[in-house]
Amino acid sequence: MTVLSRRALNRATLARQHLLRPLVAPAIDMIEHLGGMQSQAPLAPYIGLWTRLDGFAAVDLATLTENRQVVRLSMMRNTVHLVSARDCLDWRALFSPLHANEFGVRVVRRARELLDAAPRTMAELGALLADQWPGVEPTTLANTARHHIALCQTPPRGVWGAGGRAMWTPVERWLGTTLQSVPVDELVSRYLGAFGPATVADVQTWSGLTRLREVVERLPLLRFQNEAGQTLYDLPDAPRPPADTPALPRFLPAYDNLLLSYRNRDRVIVGDRPVPLPPGNGATVGTFLVDGMWQGTWRVVDTTLRVEPFTRLRKADRDALLTEAQRLGTFLDPNLVVEMT
Repeated sequence: MTVLSRRALNRATLARQHLLRPLVAPAIDMIEHLGGMQSQAPLAPYIGLWTRLDGFAAVDLATLTENRQVVRLSMMRNTVHLVSARDCLDWRALFSPLHANEFGVRVVRRARELLDAAPRTMAELGALLADQWPGVEPTTLANTARHHIALCQTPPRGVWGAGGRAMWTPVERWLGTTLQSVPVDELVSRYLGAFGPATVADVQTWSGLTRLREVVERLPLLRFQNEAGQTLYDLPDAPRPPADTPALPRFLPAYDNLLLSYRNRDRVIVGDRPVPLPPGNGATVGTFLVDGMWQGTWRVVDTTLRVEPFTRLRKADRDALLTEAQRLGTFLDPNLVVEMT
């Protein structure tokens, strides 16, 4: 079985993620290719698309959001992701709870009535449910509803330059159609297309689903080994560029799935460094790659974009990183001054 070195695995991953060369394509195509984008921080996907798409403008994603072509809802790992309306309808049932007890069924029924009447924040929903169940914490009641009803957040939340509270509504009501049921095989194949080659444990880490080995084993996939001897699975026609392929610096948003979607993250992270999960809207803090590996963080402080490597960089890499930082600064705010420590 062919062994893929860590560097070869890194370059294959960067190629899949379109972080070797930005792609000229519609934003919705990239969102679908990536299998959705982590979006607890509502503006983070804008940075993730900017770094992967040549010519991306914030209005591209804002328009998709306002036109209901993409939605933000709890999906993989029960965290908020930005996905296309099509993937939402096809995949959401795969992440739904298997059952609810009698109490949960009654709570969900009442919550659906309240949410069908109007979009609400989780705090508002919890308070309204507590009127009927005064002995239960409102947060518990709201979370019961969120875990058992497919809910999405409505604009202006997630719209660049607008913003707003997280208002939730049933996704079937928002999109005007019902959820579908697709085989989990499709989900696994889509993951490998964006993140492979990968182990079964990697697929499960990204999705939050379990018992996927049987699914992976029945798909027509190529098999490799990593340097630790673990089996990696991949799509036959997926790109796997040479290990010496150049990789220019790339800036990523907070919570980017590139850093979070593997059980073993050493293809992009040296030394098992924990990935920061900062608060905020996603447009003021993030990470960056140098030579394909996570090498530091960036943040906006007042009128300054601060680039903070945590390793010593070669002059050529620092120069290239600074050039890319200037490009990021122009996207975020043309008045930002770039500063590197």
